[in-house]
Amino acid sequence: MSEDLIAGTPATTPARPARTGGRAARTAARSAPLTGDKRPIRAGLSGGRYKPMTDAEVLRIHEAALTALETIGLADAPPSGVAILTGAGAILGDDGRIRFPRSLVEDMLAICARDITLFGRDPAHDMLLSGTRVHYGTAGAAVHMVDVAGRSYRESTVQDLFDAARIVDHLDNIHFLQRPMVCRDIPDNREMDLNTLYACCSGTTKHVGTSFTEPAFVDDAFEMLHMMAGGEAAWRARPFVSNSNCFVVPPMKFATDACLVMEKCIAGGMPVLLLSAGMAGATAPSTIAGAIVQAVAECLAGVVYVNAIAPGHPIIFGTWPFGLDLRTGAMTGGSGEQALLTAGCAQMHQFYGLPGGAAAGIADAKLPDMQAGWEQMCSNVMAGLSGLNMVYEAAGMHASLLGFCHESLILGDDLLGQAMRCVRGIEVNDDTLALDTMRQVCLGGPGHYLGAEQTLSRMQSDHVYPVTGNRYSPKEWDEKGKPDLNEKATARKLAILAQPSAASFDPITDAAIRARFRIHLSA
Repeated sequence: MSEDLIAGTPATTPARPARTGGRAARTAARSAPLTGDKRPIRAGLSGGRYKPMTDAEVLRIHEAALTALETIGLADAPPSGVAILTGAGAILGDDGRIRFPRSLVEDMLAICARDITLFGRDPAHDMLLSGTRVHYGTAGAAVHMVDVAGRSYRESTVQDLFDAARIVDHLDNIHFLQRPMVCRDIPDNREMDLNTLYACCSGTTKHVGTSFTEPAFVDDAFEMLHMMAGGEAAWRARPFVSNSNCFVVPPMKFATDACLVMEKCIAGGMPVLLLSAGMAGATAPSTIAGAIVQAVAECLAGVVYVNAIAPGHPIIFGTWPFGLDLRTGAMTGGSGEQALLTAGCAQMHQFYGLPGGAAAGIADAKLPDMQAGWEQMCSNVMAGLSGLNMVYEAAGMHASLLGFCHESLILGDDLLGQAMRCVRGIEVNDDTLALDTMRQVCLGGPGHYLGAEQTLSRMQSDHVYPVTGNRYSPKEWDEKGKPDLNEKATARKLAILAQPSAASFDPITDAAIRARFRIHLSA
């Protein structure tokens, strides 16, 4: 389709029935931004039509997970966790492992939170996690930044994180920001955790996810969040940050410090992502089904843990099994196996009726190239079609989570737009069947649909157009200087970062935060 048609004017104007109103007015109406409910894609579209497992296979996964909890159990719970879990009905064995009777798991599933909302600082970015509603966002703990122009890697900094947050704030198809990289320029872990929180929240008003290195740092984080929110009551009414919590160390062990962090986050009113990240073939079974069983079992243990502390506390069922290249022992996030792992986990989330999240969109490729494109699109589309509520690591991640790339984040916005269009699917109704339009075109009409009222009236509401990608003909591409995709992404990055952050705090609040904490970003 030519750019002239995209603008609303066919390359050659066909004969068509006269329409009321001026051509300029019609073109302006088609060019105006659509309201949220009229856009072709938006956060929270429902997927779920793709199901890699049959209902019987899902039930077998569930039964195997319950058996694992009942007969194998989990080790290394902190003393507080032992007290919480055994008080709820779990059994502490002589071997130090905590085992979970099926009835206990079922009772806790019955009181677990469903249909939760993750809030943004701006209510326009609130996300309802319900059913098969899909949201794409970032995540990870990359230690390097990808320098696209230099084709090289360097250590990531707090400025890089702040810039990533600012970029995400401008991208329509990236719906939340979970910290995608580590601030390698801040060696003190407490300062790193607090600056991570500040950089993310001052860069975007979308929902933010982050983690804490030690339980002792959580109180300081809540103090900062209360300052950002305008008080503890305001924070508790709309908690705009969630805790990404690796509460287990696969296989089937609790992570002691992370559990203590989780207990503090629950007390402070922060939603918790229960994250189980086994590596299939290393810290989880090598089979796709087995890796899902272990992840489900570990997260069900988390469901019991959280609800024994605070029934109905908002959690995300974070089954995140990763693929492994068994030839080398290296992680492979861009594989077809990874796509299946994630889609299978989404199916389990829906079986339990719980808000769920898993990883997709990871590239093993080192740069935003063709390999990265196929790796990112494969798992992102399958995650969306499977109805995964929270698709983490969906954009920007390279080198199997070791590297993050701002340009790839921007290119990922286009990619995720196409993925969300697949999630939206095909509407079949009297209007979309288009029989009236076919009659107008074929019976005495122009014999094509380029100028049909339906074509022009639905060109924005039905179609997703790339922002950075191009659809030029070879001739147009040549005439425009053969634009390079990565260079175009870099130009957009620089344009975004040249603007002040729309999420920055008011001067009084920012000064108070800086007076209380050592903020490494310049004012």
